[in-house]
Amino acid sequence: MIKFLDLHKVNDRFRNEFKAAFSKSLDASNYILGENVSKFESEFAQYCGTAYCIGTANGLDALTLILKGYIQIGKLKKGDKIIVPANTFIATILSVLHAELEPVLIEPNPYTYNLSIEHVEKALDENVKAIIMVHLYGQLADNESLMQLCKSNDLLLIEDAAQAHGAIASTENENFKSLKAGNLSHAAAFSFYPSKNLGALGDGGAVTTNDLELFEAVSLLRNYGSKEKYKNEIIGFNSRLDDLQAAFLSIKLKYLDLDNEKRRAIAKQYLEGISNPKLKLPSYDGSHNHVFYAFVMEVEDRGSFTKFLDEHKVGWLIHYPLAPHKQNAFRQFSHLKLPLTEQIQERVISLPISPVMTDEQLKTVIEVLNSY
Repeated sequence: MIKFLDLHKVNDRFRNEFKAAFSKSLDASNYILGENVSKFESEFAQYCGTAYCIGTANGLDALTLILKGYIQIGKLKKGDKIIVPANTFIATILSVLHAELEPVLIEPNPYTYNLSIEHVEKALDENVKAIIMVHLYGQLADNESLMQLCKSNDLLLIEDAAQAHGAIASTENENFKSLKAGNLSHAAAFSFYPSKNLGALGDGGAVTTNDLELFEAVSLLRNYGSKEKYKNEIIGFNSRLDDLQAAFLSIKLKYLDLDNEKRRAIAKQYLEGISNPKLKLPSYDGSHNHVFYAFVMEVEDRGSFTKFLDEHKVGWLIHYPLAPHKQNAFRQFSHLKLPLTEQIQERVISLPISPVMTDEQLKTVIEVLNSY
């Protein structure tokens, strides 16, 4: 069986370093917002190219705290409209609702699955105050066009970079050239869920930004609204990156770029090797703007195809099987007509891809797909 993702094999590469980090953490016994968190925050900010990084408990909290932070400093207010992709993981939309803001769901670009600038422009009105662009499956959204649109309309641009650790903008524009995910907007949210390109051994997240005022607000919000223990300045939350997970993330961050290169190499071989006309392959320009958190393609009869993969012992996953506006939790959006999002969610399927995938496994998957 070729697993969709072999997390044991992914993390076993770092076993000795993890053990050493655990032993050091056990000896220090500083488990909450200790030196490991500060160290990782500094390293990840430097990696992304931002001035600040704040570790949070998970990616959803990171997004929510950005929005709450903007409310805290007066750049947003409750009830403001926030443009979000209709085609995304539910957390993007949950963050807007948790911050008591109003999500405006927008159809994607049919090739990249990311926000369509044309649809965004049509949705703008005086109540829209921010845009959340999701770098879905690891591919950067159209950040240049979206940032220009935000500048022209005095809007905030926020990245949901949960799937795009290390993706680099491919452009001739000097304002964006070589910038990484996390530094392509006013603020960005990351998830370190175990399956992510930079995954912890549990939950974790982070906010990156160059905005000192937002940094200070989010830093307060994540820790009960407190800078000094038992002195609470604002109404906050308990959403702190675990100190031991921060130590593990610091270890894995050193290898992230190499792992991303392996993912791109696998993706290129898939694109070159899969020749089955029944399968619609993802759009990719060969640049570093994609880190292939997932290799996502479309197939018309997904039920038949998944059965075929099961018979041939090839793992798979669906990102995502039900559009957010069709979820029971979001019944208030069930009236929306979003045909492209619905079609994508009915047809997409993700193939195995990871930095520990072998050449033999890759060859087998390609052969199986071409025989479908």
